[in-house]
Amino acid sequence: MEDAGIRIERAQNLWSSFARKHQPVARATEIDPNPQLELSEIGGLAGAKEEILTYACAATDPAVYGRWGTYPPSGLLLIGRRGVGKRLLAKSLASLTHSAFIEVTVPRLVLEIIHEGGKVGDLVIGWSQALSEIPPATILFNELEFSQAQEIGARRPDLPVGPVMDFLLDIIDRTVAAESHLVVGSTNHPDTLRQAFVEPGRFERVVEVKPLYPGDIVDALEIHAAASEKRADRTLFDSVDWKSVVERYREPAPGDWVRIMHAVLRRKARCEASGETSTNVTTQDLFDEVDRSRQANNQITIPHSGNYV
Repeated sequence: MEDAGIRIERAQNLWSSFARKHQPVARATEIDPNPQLELSEIGGLAGAKEEILTYACAATDPAVYGRWGTYPPSGLLLIGRRGVGKRLLAKSLASLTHSAFIEVTVPRLVLEIIHEGGKVGDLVIGWSQALSEIPPATILFNELEFSQAQEIGARRPDLPVGPVMDFLLDIIDRTVAAESHLVVGSTNHPDTLRQAFVEPGRFERVVEVKPLYPGDIVDALEIHAAASEKRADRTLFDSVDWKSVVERYREPAPGDWVRIMHAVLRRKARCEASGETSTNVTTQDLFDEVDRSRQANNQITIPHSGNYV
């Protein structure tokens, strides 16, 4: 078996070399050659986590499928609103399987490909070559419903959807066909997702990522509060009633709640920097920030989300 350090370096070098040759790839993909994210670091989402563990067997114990007369799915599609943790689940799959994590931001890739024009053929060939050489990876195609994605302004009827779909399906098929890799897709818009993406041999296993309210939100906040205290190496929170905080505002996704929590911590940091007395975070501090967030979000009409990281 290849030494872990060598495997990590090879994954980084090979993908970086490929990206340097193709600017759309450089601008629309990122690689983490050694992801470190345990499922326990993601709050709630028990059903989705079970699906991740099941799919991980394709890399960690592939023979187990045969012993039960079945086979691993060709790809996993995670559906759910923005900020619920789809990307984190995909990254945790990479961590579970000790594989590199490659994230493809599909809307950005689409825009870059349109700008590049005639160079698509070389990119597709290079894509196959890179995947044939790179050590095992988990590849996430993030936001497959590219025409409605916020990254390109949402709902772009002017896009050449036919040629774009041909290109995307080609690289997805080539990725699924490449040995040793796990393939995950995600979308915030399953209601308008094109059927071609979920045909057999592509993202044939569909998993809804839907946090349970309020329990999963509370779990996520407690995990991130503990992580903040670990970074600070001290206690930052009083005995916060997280359930009461969450029940005050039902709308936010887990990522938004994490953003709200960090807004409180940043306010405390600002107070300390200005010489004001800064106490540990209380339930009331969080109530106040929730009210500020709700008031601000009422002024805008576009969807919003935090980065659930």
